[in-house]
Amino acid sequence: MTMSMNVLKRLFGRDDKFFDLLEASADEARHSATLLHEMLPIIADERAFQESIELLATSRRKHKRITQDITAEICRTFVTPLEREDIEALSSSLTRIPKTVEKIAERLLICPLNFHTESVAKLVNMLEQASGTVALMVHALRKKVHVEEIQDDYARLQTIEGDADRLMIALLRELFRGPGDSRETVFLKDIYELLEKAIDRCRDAGNVVFQVVLKYS
Repeated sequence: MTMSMNVLKRLFGRDDKFFDLLEASADEARHSATLLHEMLPIIADERAFQESIELLATSRRKHKRITQDITAEICRTFVTPLEREDIEALSSSLTRIPKTVEKIAERLLICPLNFHTESVAKLVNMLEQASGTVALMVHALRKKVHVEEIQDDYARLQTIEGDADRLMIALLRELFRGPGDSRETVFLKDIYELLEKAIDRCRDAGNVVFQVVLKYS
């Protein structure tokens, strides 16, 4: 009897385990953006910055394990609280956030000696806001919220993404029309584009959550 119950539990699973894993994935994505924010003030300290890179790499490895756990649970669970393709889509979109953040940090390792972080910090702040909003939206899934209850977070995410696009255009205009040298121009253009991509990744994850809520409302 006990064995039969254990088999049934494994097949049908618990709603909580998928929500736990998705929330952990979203929280780790948000954590990666926070780590990036904390790296900017120490960019001139090579040793401290390298230690921060290691922390980010550790966070990325943790996120990969969470993603693998989600995939494993999908494979061995017969009934899931959300449709399998929705869980996979959300997990995949969340994975892309810290992956892009890690690329940004790696690029910052080769920044010009006279590099100032002010312009980059504005976009990093937006990324941190966007990843935090995504985490809130993912945590709301467990509560079986209706569209109206998540609409404000979704609108906030769309606003952040739109503001980031406009800021990037302004920064690129300033970059190409300014007196900066060619190496700094190439470096900053690359960083700006990666930050825009990371914020877009947050928007994509938010879109998945919103579509899931629409489906189940």
